[in-house]
Amino acid sequence: MSLKGRHALVTGGGRGIGAAISASLAAAGAEVTVLGRTRRSLDAMVEAGKAHRAITADVTDGEALAAAVAAAGPIDILVNNAGGAETAPFLKSGRDLYERMMALNLYSAVAATQAALPALKASQHGRIVMIASTAALKGYPYVSAYCAAKHAVLGLTRSLALELAATSVTVNAICPGYTETDMLQDSIALIMEKTGRSAEAARASLVAANPQKRAIDPAEVANAVLWLCSEGAASVTGQAIAIAGGEVM
Repeated sequence: MSLKGRHALVTGGGRGIGAAISASLAAAGAEVTVLGRTRRSLDAMVEAGKAHRAITADVTDGEALAAAVAAAGPIDILVNNAGGAETAPFLKSGRDLYERMMALNLYSAVAATQAALPALKASQHGRIVMIASTAALKGYPYVSAYCAAKHAVLGLTRSLALELAATSVTVNAICPGYTETDMLQDSIALIMEKTGRSAEAARASLVAANPQKRAIDPAEVANAVLWLCSEGAASVTGQAIAIAGGEVM
């Protein structure tokens, strides 16, 4: 699946799922710009040949994000990967928590997409991929704000897919289950702190809902993104693709 001649922008592209996606797109021949807050990790991607250009921006700052997307130049592929979760019981989840989760997971995707859309529509093979979560497809306890934000991302995906259906731009969401990233390690550490469980027991509790009883490899998510960006997926739009070992069907 060659993406030679296409320019891809990946938010949160310096580590975890974003780094795997960036490397996969670059290996397929795309020119890849990685965007994030931490310059060191972004530069490391460029130095390793897994990206071609790095731009720093806080995705929760809409104006700064829009300026960064503009600075990247015209793109053919936008991967809205930046996101994160905070844990709290519902009664202790204040408006500020909901606002942070919406800013990080939803509004960042809105701002980046609005900034990139003119170029994507001008491209003959525009692609928008939202990295959502199984939290966009089901509920999880103690992360109501995160689930609400990811459900909103999926609603955005479906609405935008219909709005752009008459163009060459497709819009899809990838919904990974628990994936081998820093976020997973943070969740394991929190469970250990709160419950006294071992790391092995904490991990087992997180992947218990996955029938394969394992965490997802970031490369598995990247492979799905690569396919969505290929010519073979030109008629695939408005979809939520779960990469979760059968957790969601």
